[in-house]
Amino acid sequence: MKQTNGQQIIQIFESWSPKKIAAMENDPIGLAVGTLNKAVTKVLVTLDVNLAVVDEAIAQGCELIIAHHPPIFRKLANLRTDTPQGQLFEKLIKHDIAVYAAHTNLDVAEGGVNDLLADALNIQQRQVLIPSYEETMYKLAVFVPLNEADAVRQALAGAGAGHIGLYDSCSFTSSGEGRYRAQDGATPFAGAVGKLHIEPEVKVEVVVPETAKNKVLRAMFNAHPYEEVAFDLYPLETPAKTMGLGRIGTLPEKMTLQAFAEHVKQSLHVPAVRVVGDLQDTVEKVAVLGGDGNKYVQAAKRAGADVYVTGDLYFHVAQDAEAIGLHVVDPGHHVESVMKEGVVRKMTTLCDAQKLDVTFIASTLSTEPFQFI
Repeated sequence: MKQTNGQQIIQIFESWSPKKIAAMENDPIGLAVGTLNKAVTKVLVTLDVNLAVVDEAIAQGCELIIAHHPPIFRKLANLRTDTPQGQLFEKLIKHDIAVYAAHTNLDVAEGGVNDLLADALNIQQRQVLIPSYEETMYKLAVFVPLNEADAVRQALAGAGAGHIGLYDSCSFTSSGEGRYRAQDGATPFAGAVGKLHIEPEVKVEVVVPETAKNKVLRAMFNAHPYEEVAFDLYPLETPAKTMGLGRIGTLPEKMTLQAFAEHVKQSLHVPAVRVVGDLQDTVEKVAVLGGDGNKYVQAAKRAGADVYVTGDLYFHVAQDAEAIGLHVVDPGHHVESVMKEGVVRKMTTLCDAQKLDVTFIASTLSTEPFQFI
């Protein structure tokens, strides 16, 4: 395993959840406190950053915190250490703990907050609820010696190429002959310098999302046996990959709204939910959006949802939902804490693949401010 630093960890994180897919303009994402230019052995993953979470990071020996909710959401007028917010930053700086925030980019990312919520609720055949970003897709065609093709295919798939819908490792291969003459100073994989060589080759074609383009090309060069790789890379005019907030899909089987509300309680580990609609009505198509989803009630209805799961529902918005016949289940904002275990799993997998010596720890603390009596 290789020692790593904060920059490497965040580069890997942003290959999965890049800043450019953030759904909110001027979203305060990225490095909020400290520096990434240092060795990092442990990372604490949390929904929020408060003094208790900082104490947890100190006790665990973490040099970096990855949080979903930015600790600095609006510009600071001052930084006084006799205020709770000032004390938070003072403790972080004194203990050299950096804080990186991934907010709406983590909401939008595949496998991020909204997919984790949909997973917990067993929502199937899901699609994006609120499109907010279209990613250009590329076609990569690379010419590889026949016996080396499997290694190159595996490297491309491992770097993020070849994802089509619910399928991964997708590629197309066609056979042919490659011809070349190595010049003086070359070290050919096969053949001799100065002589024309014919090599049985295959053309491997894969689709590549724009966010993975550089990583895929690096993987191709590293896995390919030729010192000069012949390849084509061009944008596709087929519909771009759509990303966005929320997810909508179907339940494995229909259930009453009351049964579904109980399902939400148990699946998201909350003591209570607020429900809009007739509890005996049947629901099957479900929209889910983590955090405050008030302004997307109409979008959920237009998408054909029978029920909409979101937090922080306002009184008058609840009345509007009732008026248009949309059932709503509000489990609160804190259910976004599913991101803690989800980010730990994803980042552990990504960093292990790079053989980086870093441990990700899910915060065990609840930052839910509400109690139910």
